[in-house]
Amino acid sequence: MRPILLTNTALVALLAGVLGLPGPSEALEFSDIAREGELRFLAQHPEPDSYRYESRVRVGADSFDSGIIELSTCHYQLDPIRKIVIAFNPNRLQDLSIKSTQGIGAVEIKGHHVVMADVQRGASICIDLRSKALDRLDQQTYRLQAGPLMRRYLDGYLPMQAKLTFEWPESMAALHQTQPAPQPGVKLSQHAAGAELTMVFAGRLLAAIDLRRK
Repeated sequence: MRPILLTNTALVALLAGVLGLPGPSEALEFSDIAREGELRFLAQHPEPDSYRYESRVRVGADSFDSGIIELSTCHYQLDPIRKIVIAFNPNRLQDLSIKSTQGIGAVEIKGHHVVMADVQRGASICIDLRSKALDRLDQQTYRLQAGPLMRRYLDGYLPMQAKLTFEWPESMAALHQTQPAPQPGVKLSQHAAGAELTMVFAGRLLAAIDLRRK
């Protein structure tokens, strides 16, 4: 079975699949693995050198009318696997390109898919895309979603880190709220023209930020 990283919601819905992983790191306890239907935020990462996900979203002045944003996304410290497929939502995807790879035998774009073969331990890939991902909720409120984010292992989920960075025109919008809200395992830093949400968790996570037009 080949892992598929599904990107089926607004930003990047990532199934950070580790199907076929020989076993969790010796640094992990079984209590660190979340069960199906469980989501735990972790104040400290028990396996900080393992798989992590980062994205940077750029909301332009015309994004509030078109819904289209620019996104740079990277997967770091991938687990070794023969084949991985990242599938983006074809109804939202506008453009797709591979920015960089390391430790991957072969990679190609097939329509709205990125196909990786012979992925080595610690490999990485960065992808740039344009997506119609900014959804209008009401007259003033807009939402960007990311998820589900997960690092699957057998019938559970291993701990992972996700860092989501957002940029928008300071004169046009301000941060209204985030999902999840700041708490142990969820750190939010913000300024007038952007925000960064860093999360350490085990389970299946849907994240979002809401912007308010000025």
